[in-house]
Amino acid sequence: MKNTVKSNRLGESYLRVEHPSGLTMLLCPMKGFSSAYAMFGTKYGSVDTTFKTDADEDYITVPEGIAHFLEHKLFESEDGDAFARYAATGASANAYTSFDRTAYLFSCTENFKESMEILLDFVTHPYFTQQTVEKEQGIIGQEIRMYDDVADWRVMFGLLGSLYHNHPVRIDIAGTVESIAQIDADLLYRCYNTFYNLRNMVLVVAGNFDPDVVIKLADKILKPAPPMSISRKSPPEPDTVAKTRTEVSLPISMPVFQLGFKGTPGDAARNLKSQVENEILLEIIAGESSHLYRRLYDQGLINATFSFEVMAGRDYLASLYEGESRDPDAVAAAIRQEVARLRAEGIDPEDFARCKRAAYGRYIGMFAKVEAIAGLMMLAEFAGVDMYEFPEWVANVTLEDLTLRLQQDFDPERSALSVVTPSK
Repeated sequence: MKNTVKSNRLGESYLRVEHPSGLTMLLCPMKGFSSAYAMFGTKYGSVDTTFKTDADEDYITVPEGIAHFLEHKLFESEDGDAFARYAATGASANAYTSFDRTAYLFSCTENFKESMEILLDFVTHPYFTQQTVEKEQGIIGQEIRMYDDVADWRVMFGLLGSLYHNHPVRIDIAGTVESIAQIDADLLYRCYNTFYNLRNMVLVVAGNFDPDVVIKLADKILKPAPPMSISRKSPPEPDTVAKTRTEVSLPISMPVFQLGFKGTPGDAARNLKSQVENEILLEIIAGESSHLYRRLYDQGLINATFSFEVMAGRDYLASLYEGESRDPDAVAAAIRQEVARLRAEGIDPEDFARCKRAAYGRYIGMFAKVEAIAGLMMLAEFAGVDMYEFPEWVANVTLEDLTLRLQQDFDPERSALSVVTPSK
């Protein structure tokens, strides 16, 4: 079944295909572009460690890091490595695992059909043996130890471990050396057969390509997936933060920090909308056009690395600032003070209008990039909305909406600071 999803605001559209295999395909041809960007993703990430299907009597809990481990292993087959196959087509291929999704992707300017065939083929044909699993345990174990020395990685999970008491978002996406040692081939197949069911997946393509090529390849390669429902379970999470500050030391030249505010999550669609709204709030509070940003910059407390982002998923929501600073505690205190002032006095309407325009421009700009469109389509699909909601959310947000979000998601009492300092 095919239908066209349109945006009256943008005057653009894409094709939504419900393939007989059970896979949803979102296809967005873009005239005038020379490249194509494809992503084959599953709603499965590092937080999905406790789950059951409708065929299971009870929940199963699997080792932390297994989603990331599975991503690595899927590139291998009896016939070789998928990267070697891509080398023959000239495509640039990659994959990633996040907290709540895994995606396999490629971009190309030629040989699109051949590259798409590789993508559909290797993702749907797993090959795991105990020997290859044990080999991968050594490789990923080295990767985990390497990230232990990466300041940006340590500061992020230091923050998440401070904001959250129990939620698995506080656990490293790759797991630990101890947890991945518990993974075997049978467990990988169990997770694959659960979460790589085509009804739990989406294929998104944007740029210079012919949708009929994708549909015909899917007809050729994909087999009908059995109906399945997946239940996920996370431990209860209090509203409070686990701790307000954490610090570790690494051999770096300047301290790095993340200051995070623990939000109040809703469902996946609500959290995605909250992400868009909270991005505007972060700009108002301490974005580059704010008075606070200029004061901190002039005092030498922040530099060009200072930035912000919102982390939103199925059942978690956090807004954060990050960067380098010679005095992270002073930066955190200033930001918390500004948040408290805005919560008490209200948001200046001129600041609201300026930051809303900036956010609208950022989202409109994404629709000129093939990789951004592909990413938005996948993100929106897994939340149960379409990608054209993003500019609509920004265009329709009101000062009252942001005032409510400021009260719900920016409580200084529900904030935490993570710092990595230079080793002495």
